[in-house]
Amino acid sequence: MPQTTNNQSSTRMDNATPATTTASLHYREGNSDKVYQAAIEPKDDGFIVTYAYGRRGTTLTTGAKTEAPVPLATATGIFNKLITGKLAKGYTPAEDGTPYRQTGDEGRDSGIRCQLLNPVEESELARLLTDTRHCLQQKHDGRRMLVRKQGDDITGINRRGLLVALPDPIHHAVAELPYDVLIDGEAVGDILHAFDLLEVKGNDLRAHRYIDRFAGLISLIPPGQPALRWVSTAISPDDKVGTYGELKLEGVEGVVFKDVDAPFTPGRPNSGGPQLKFKFVESASFVVLAHNPQRSVTLGLYPAGGDTPVPAGNVTIPPNHEVPAPGDVIDAKYLYAFRESGAVYQPVNLGKRDDIPATECGVEQLKYKPEPAS
Repeated sequence: MPQTTNNQSSTRMDNATPATTTASLHYREGNSDKVYQAAIEPKDDGFIVTYAYGRRGTTLTTGAKTEAPVPLATATGIFNKLITGKLAKGYTPAEDGTPYRQTGDEGRDSGIRCQLLNPVEESELARLLTDTRHCLQQKHDGRRMLVRKQGDDITGINRRGLLVALPDPIHHAVAELPYDVLIDGEAVGDILHAFDLLEVKGNDLRAHRYIDRFAGLISLIPPGQPALRWVSTAISPDDKVGTYGELKLEGVEGVVFKDVDAPFTPGRPNSGGPQLKFKFVESASFVVLAHNPQRSVTLGLYPAGGDTPVPAGNVTIPPNHEVPAPGDVIDAKYLYAFRESGAVYQPVNLGKRDDIPATECGVEQLKYKPEPAS
């Protein structure tokens, strides 16, 4: 492996045992600040090569370069080729990347499904803010993540129900909890903002009222835990109105309203539902249709009942993001969409999403430009 003696960054090769090797690299130029990590880890009777990458400070995308365990010599060759390739592209060794705890089962179906939220119209806000049926929480702008602790086994689960690697700080925080648990939340970087408790000590809490599940979550998470935090929640109408105003001024992504008496129901209702979201900034998930000149891609959305995506405008990919391939899914924020063309106005790329299937990128996500008063 290439080595460096630069005082500002040095190769970090941790060999806790002859069977464990890790490397953390970074790429920083202009607005670009990316992290890439790789590791050789023991698995069954062999070894696997895992990786994690993304913008520094975000929840990284993870995966494995080996479909099944391989001999150590094979894994070492794959690992060395991977790191050499990244160094050739301008990455340099780094010591400050958050390591990820991987198991080799990443991508396997956990059998667990999230409860997904429908958007709510602005005309409904007054009712939701002033009733006593719904609580209000901040909508964090990260990646949906559930974390399950079963004895010494701690696994992450994404919004599609697939096993994913966990940032080490979240892994360690959950490992310190005294019971087996299944926690639902939003991962932002190496912090899990927890908002639901689905299982504890082997007991399934999904049929319990949301407010009771959330109370159990508060009692479970110790105060001052930096990597595992329960989300601040407003319940009374006065608190909801005040919190809503404060969050909007702070420029956060939006808010979530939750029926305090509702059980946990996996999936997304056809409309409405016990959990609703309202975004202060419009955003949607798009499938990439094609590459254009000057780091631009064509966005696409599936029409209602259609199986072929239609164009929804173009977006420029900034230098600190890799240009996605056709068929990839990316998030973009925008001001509004035009009804006639279906194109979004002034879209801004937010990054690739590997936890959202292309078929979920539908036109029903769009918020259209208001019609002029007659």
